[in-house]
Amino acid sequence: MSEILLLAFDSLRKNKLRSFLTVLGVVIGVATVIGMSSIISGLNSNISSQIQDIGSNLIFVQRIAPTIGGRFAPELFNRKKLTLEDAKAIGELSLVKAVAPILQYFAININAKSFSVRYKDRTAKNTIFIGATPDVAVVMNLHLTSGRWINEADHTHNVNVVVLGHDTAETIFSVNVDPVDKEVEIEGQPFRVIGVLEKRKDALQGGANPNDNVAEMPIGTFWRLHPEQRDFAFAVKTFSQDDVPRAINQIEALLRIRRGVPPNKDNDFAISTQDTFMDLWNQISSGIFTVMLAISSIALVVGGVGVMNIMLVSVTERTREIGVRKAIGATQRNILTQFLFEAMMLTAVGGVLGILAGGAIAVIIRTVAPFLPASVSMFWVAVGFCTAVGTGLVFGLYPAYRAAILSPIEALRYE
Repeated sequence: MSEILLLAFDSLRKNKLRSFLTVLGVVIGVATVIGMSSIISGLNSNISSQIQDIGSNLIFVQRIAPTIGGRFAPELFNRKKLTLEDAKAIGELSLVKAVAPILQYFAININAKSFSVRYKDRTAKNTIFIGATPDVAVVMNLHLTSGRWINEADHTHNVNVVVLGHDTAETIFSVNVDPVDKEVEIEGQPFRVIGVLEKRKDALQGGANPNDNVAEMPIGTFWRLHPEQRDFAFAVKTFSQDDVPRAINQIEALLRIRRGVPPNKDNDFAISTQDTFMDLWNQISSGIFTVMLAISSIALVVGGVGVMNIMLVSVTERTREIGVRKAIGATQRNILTQFLFEAMMLTAVGGVLGILAGGAIAVIIRTVAPFLPASVSMFWVAVGFCTAVGTGLVFGLYPAYRAAILSPIEALRYE
């Protein structure tokens, strides 16, 4: 066996460039698997840590359920909007610790001179305005780098106070200026900054995170800017994760009664949990994996065909060598094993190069784009290597068989 391996290795060593070009498809296929799987693995880890940070005992209530692609049936938009009274009723349920009604308005600034938030001569654009209550920080586990959150007095009296997102504050204030207690202008109205949020780490966002460009204010204050926005979403926190299923049943029963949904009709609202968003992400990542595997499969097939072609050429070039080996006692099994190992070693080298290339891609992505985490999974490293070796086994079988069945007499006469 060791002699066969040495012969196979010697053959590959003599044709380095040809061997490399032959397995280039295998290298690309394995590198694609490692690179893409490392990105998705990093994103999965990041999203899981975010969910743990927010808390696993959260329930989200919306008029329309979140979905992939943002496509909704037209009748969904005819549903009644959730109200503040609905939120108060949910807050009185026995299994609910706190409920946070939230309103959002995305200010898109097309004009070069327009702005969302301004301080002196510095402006922030495309800011997300959020109407919030004092409970939002508790329910969503928000953290502040400075200042405080909206309190009951701000909420009750609709005070013009605002908590800025990390990027919003960084854009309109210089490094040596403390934003707290400064007066900013939001759509022509003066607001006093009472706090600045920590930078968020949403893995699905690329570049600047829109969730860091926010201006959060009391709901009544928000309505002075955008009275047309009345479509609430609720974040509901239970006392423990074990309470979530029963709390969902309580919320569902309450809202069906409040909204007058007949017993034979489906809910005209949506209740979801962190698991819902994980399921959505898993659907997205499964789609990415499908595309990745398709690309990898094509590359591996191309590489495998290249290996088969070059091995058939090799059999032709070494016909006399095969005849000599058979004449001195080599069996068909010996010849078959030699050429099969040669093909497998060829693709194994391609697999190793592909793994190194995929790992390099992960490192580059992690360095250039820290917001897009990438971590190499040993599982996919093993899968990539085994697939590469398997490609050599499958596509090298026919050339090895052709070499094994050669007649020693005919092979010795071959010129």
